[in-house]
Amino acid sequence: MSSRPGLEPRYLLPFTLSIVSGSMVALQSRINGELGLALGNGSIAALFSFTSGLLVLSLAVALSARARAGLVQVREDIRAGRLPWWAATGGIGGGFLVLTQGVSAGVLGVALFTVAVVTGQTLGAMTIDTRGWFGIAKVRLSIWRVLGAVVTLVGAGVALDVSSGSLDGVGVAFALPVVAGLGTGYQQAVNGRIKRLSGSALTATFLNFSVGAALLALITALSLPFTGGPTGMPQSWWLWTGGLVGTIFIAIQATTVGTIGVLGLGVSLVTGQLLGSIVLDLVAPVTSSDIHPATIIGALITLVGSVLVTLGRKT
Repeated sequence: MSSRPGLEPRYLLPFTLSIVSGSMVALQSRINGELGLALGNGSIAALFSFTSGLLVLSLAVALSARARAGLVQVREDIRAGRLPWWAATGGIGGGFLVLTQGVSAGVLGVALFTVAVVTGQTLGAMTIDTRGWFGIAKVRLSIWRVLGAVVTLVGAGVALDVSSGSLDGVGVAFALPVVAGLGTGYQQAVNGRIKRLSGSALTATFLNFSVGAALLALITALSLPFTGGPTGMPQSWWLWTGGLVGTIFIAIQATTVGTIGVLGLGVSLVTGQLLGSIVLDLVAPVTSSDIHPATIIGALITLVGSVLVTLGRKT
């Protein structure tokens, strides 16, 4: 068997689909960011995205005996103490990521927002791997992973164009998706554990969306007295499709990871996220932020750093 699966023809379609999946993550960020701006409330936009995705998944679970059996298995293992309860809370990371989409993506633009998320994803994944947190196997810290982390941070700095002082205007908006990116490492680790236990990616995805929707409902309920309800309504129908887009790219990821592996999926997703976000901002920039050369250069540097960190798991 070849040690370089990406070069074999049978891997071409899964890699391509995974890159498309990554670009759909960027598309969801654009949709939810624009929805948050249209509604005047990012938490309501995030709640709608998650609950609409949950409705789609609920129908899928109702039609899948394997997914229903997986839910029963997870419940029994938590009750028996074989599985810690927090292993079923990966949706906290996903919910916070979608919340930051509604709050920050419409302000930063998709490219800069995605650079922030990928920076958090890369550093978070490397830390979790190195420490062996959340029940995953430890991966030693290689020189390539350290170099990749440094390159990723450099790319984020270039994208922000820190030397020009632009950080003053977008610091908080950029910091939120970085933290959300860190949370996706936790989300992926515990969701993977649920998938292995239940034998169903649909079970893990359904639990993820259930917990995320509950978290966002709580956040929205607590914030409404201070932020008020929607101040407007979107005029474009596609702004309501963020949840559906999320279920599609999660299904693609669950399908392709078995063929190209975690490393291949990670590189493909980051590639799709960053390149897709650049295209979106070039073709249809948001009204509050347009893309600059520094953003593109920084995104490409971040991509190199993320690939080094991901592939460095082999060494």
